[in-house]
Amino acid sequence: MTLKQLISLLPRLVKYNLKIIFAGKFIWFLLAAFLFFAYFMFQIAWSRSEVNEGVVYNLLMFPCVLLVFYPAVFGIQNDEDSRILEILFGIPDYKYKVWGVRLLMIYVAIFAILIVFSWLATLMLYPVNAFEMSAQLMFPILFFGNLAFMFSTITRSGNGTAVLMIIIGIALLIFSNMDFIERSFWNILLNPFSIPRNFLPVIWEGIIIKSRIFLLAASIVWMLIGLLNLQKREKFV
Repeated sequence: MTLKQLISLLPRLVKYNLKIIFAGKFIWFLLAAFLFFAYFMFQIAWSRSEVNEGVVYNLLMFPCVLLVFYPAVFGIQNDEDSRILEILFGIPDYKYKVWGVRLLMIYVAIFAILIVFSWLATLMLYPVNAFEMSAQLMFPILFFGNLAFMFSTITRSGNGTAVLMIIIGIALLIFSNMDFIERSFWNILLNPFSIPRNFLPVIWEGIIIKSRIFLLAASIVWMLIGLLNLQKREKFV
């Protein structure tokens, strides 16, 4: 295939994969994310609470996790329900050519949506750098999204993966409030825009860098495990 043919085929390939990934139901998750975002933003404005970048980051955390939830959790099940899983297994290097591209498309789409949400937060609440805010939010998004993808290749069930992710989310909310985790780079929900009291900025920047390295490394591990699981054809067919 020539480069010209590949470029002409690319838009149709992107459109087809987006249709499979989001399966017509993503719009409801997008609407729910926006409604949660709008509701909490209204609550903050109504109560006249102090607003800063840290508050905006926390405000966007739940909607962005909700955005990645459906495509990451139900992606494999959608392939199976659409009866295209067997066709995809016939493609050489399936793990790299199909789901690798799909994961990239999911995160690019979510990044664009987060920029819009950050821009709305700037208009309604507090001025933030939309690109920086969205980029920081992508680290936990990658972590949760790839973790959900890995579990979906193990359970082969969207509902089963959803239950596991909800349990993990509740556990993380509990542990993230513990003193020995809250201010450490092990905290998955670490807010890089909320500097704790009595913390030197240099020390806090070091913790943020370690946190982002940890989240990125864990995300890569989850993705590789998931892609390797997809090579076990007999498990899915």
